[in-house]
Amino acid sequence: MSSENTAGNGEAARSERCCSVDHSLSNAEIAEDVETLATLGNDTRYEALRLIAEAEDGVCVCDLEPELGVSQGAVSQALSRLFTSGLVDRRKEGRWRYYSATPRAERLLRVLDETR
Repeated sequence: MSSENTAGNGEAARSERCCSVDHSLSNAEIAEDVETLATLGNDTRYEALRLIAEAEDGVCVCDLEPELGVSQGAVSQALSRLFTSGLVDRRKEGRWRYYSATPRAERLLRVLDETR
């Protein structure tokens, strides 16, 4: 059987499906979800978010570095990505920045805990 016939049969099978499937998400919502999941798909970012979410009044960058065991630059990059993804908020007090988990991040972590 040639590859032309195989491709043709596949197209025929797709057009003969008994029902259609769809979801209610827009392309923008899918892209946002994928970006969020990609952000959480890194050990340093995920662990940083866990540490931040467990803190009561925000976490200073200086406290995360020794806990995560990575360089200050790696912590800064992780926090930047978490902030850009809407998973952490930040506030500045003097020369220090404090990070706290957003409600969305807290819900995501809670769902992960519930499904474990």
